[in-house]
Amino acid sequence: MSLRPYRFIQRRESRRIQVGSVAVGAGAPISVQSMTNTLTSDAKATIEQIRRMEEAGVDIVRVSCPDEESTAALADIVKAANVPIVADIHFHYKRAIEAAKAGAACLRINPGNIGGQDKVREVVKAARDHGCSIRIGVNAGSLEKHLLEKFGEPTPAALVESALEHAQYLEDEDFHDIKISVKASDVFLAVAAYRGLAKACDYPLHLGITEAGGLRAGTVKSAIGIGALLWEGIGDTLRVSLSADPVEEVKVGFDILKTLDLRHRGVRIVSCPTCARQGFDVIKTVEVLENRLAHIAEPVSLSVIGCVVNGPGEARETDIGVTGGGAEAHKVYIGGKPDHNIDEEHLVDHLVELVEAKAAQLRAEKKGAA
Repeated sequence: MSLRPYRFIQRRESRRIQVGSVAVGAGAPISVQSMTNTLTSDAKATIEQIRRMEEAGVDIVRVSCPDEESTAALADIVKAANVPIVADIHFHYKRAIEAAKAGAACLRINPGNIGGQDKVREVVKAARDHGCSIRIGVNAGSLEKHLLEKFGEPTPAALVESALEHAQYLEDEDFHDIKISVKASDVFLAVAAYRGLAKACDYPLHLGITEAGGLRAGTVKSAIGIGALLWEGIGDTLRVSLSADPVEEVKVGFDILKTLDLRHRGVRIVSCPTCARQGFDVIKTVEVLENRLAHIAEPVSLSVIGCVVNGPGEARETDIGVTGGGAEAHKVYIGGKPDHNIDEEHLVDHLVELVEAKAAQLRAEKKGAA
């Protein structure tokens, strides 16, 4: 029995679908998505941006396909990518068919706005023929007119009803490889809508707070909204929508999952906010460590604490730790136990070496267990 039952999250039961090679739902690891902001018709630029997202650990990438030039470039993008590609489609059902033929792993559409059931039937046939799943993407900013008239404004019930109406289009064609999102820029609206949708269906849910804002404010807003839902066990995949480099969306997504102990990728740094007791410049040290350890994918934990008040306790909970000491003799902890001292001049380089060695050990253990 766990000594920390308060850390347990009971995930909502949902059906399993595939987005290319990535399993979504039914207990599969929560996937982190992002979206390119290059012109999709510029395959070279789009592939380069996807490559940077892949280095950050992205699981799935969405690209916009507003025109024939974009779907024409999609085949090259799909071939070059090492992760599944979702084609973002609005209004033009032919773009969805072209994207499916080009190798998209998933089509992001709203079935109700692509031209009626006949057009939906053609899109479903293309998706089925080419092994695509479909994401229904409902957004509070583009809610259907009849629902706005019915509810007066975007409400949680309106978003849920929109999602279920769109799902019915696909269900009528006996298509169920579906995931759904009900995004809003208002955290309260989005969270309430996802809660309602989670009770109303068993489809996997894609989480997001849309138009969240810039890097700092958008990160906070997304962490509150997405984090609240994940804590309740709701959510099978997510995107942090920031007015920032898409790579930052990936990093924040993984940080949210790491914080909730739902996925572990990269180095988790525990560091103090600093005070007059610090024995070295903690802020600068952490800044440098974050940059120099960004390439590590293995789940290594590192505590960087400026003094001995909380340092030993935090070090007991991490793989590697350091606490500030007198006369530049800072104590290094390995596996939660005090191990040796290090001076400030060599502190950062030494911690990087220790973390890289721990990461290499984890890689070897994983390879041996495979």
